[in-house]
Amino acid sequence: MLEFADRTRTATLRANQLRLYFASFAYVLMQGLRRLGLQSISLTRAQCGTTRLKLLKIGAHLKITVRKVCLAFSETFPYQNEFAQICQNLFRYSLWTSPG
Repeated sequence: MLEFADRTRTATLRANQLRLYFASFAYVLMQGLRRLGLQSISLTRAQCGTTRLKLLKIGAHLKITVRKVCLAFSETFPYQNEFAQICQNLFRYSLWTSPG
């Protein structure tokens, strides 16, 4: 299940434990994204690495104000529709209201 658990490369037990906590937290977040956000889109059954590459490792301009967080993507970003659908799916399950 946790294939990253063998990567304990630091000298101290505390650092290795923190590394495993972060990796476990990232795993739980990706599973939640897959379960709630990737419903009914083309990446529903994609592997974790594919999802990370196509949706999370992207360049965007981030603007944070008091009331809003705005992301500005390139006009040539090939997964714009999928990203918008994921945001709508996640807003449906959140306590926040969907923008617009």
